Amino acid sequence: MARWITIIDKEKLTPDTGVCALVNGQQVALFWDKLTDTFFAIGNYDPMGKANVLSRGLIGDINGELVVASPLYKHHYKLTSGQCIEEPEVKVPVYPIRVADGQVQIAA
Repeated sequence: MARWITIIDKEKLTPDTGVCALVNGQQVALFWDKLTDTFFAIGNYDPMGKANVLSRGLIGDINGELVVASPLYKHHYKLTSGQCIEEPEVKVPVYPIRVADGQVQIAA
């Protein structure tokens, strides 16, 4: 059974932008898609740019798939699977996330 860790109050987040959180020693990029009112959590480390920057990326839609564009080399990572659009063999971790009682929580 997953142990849920509270990261932040939902009301403190800005929709359609990312924020970085440290969870069990790992940087995690959190995103809130306002249009669908859905939250996503992926690893913050961009394996192509070799830096922790994905939380600074822009979210968007490519062929109906929500993605974040890395601010470094503009690779796009699917928010649902972590897969890179341009290099399908490259993935970033994806973490279960939920909102409970107004708190954004991630499974550890």
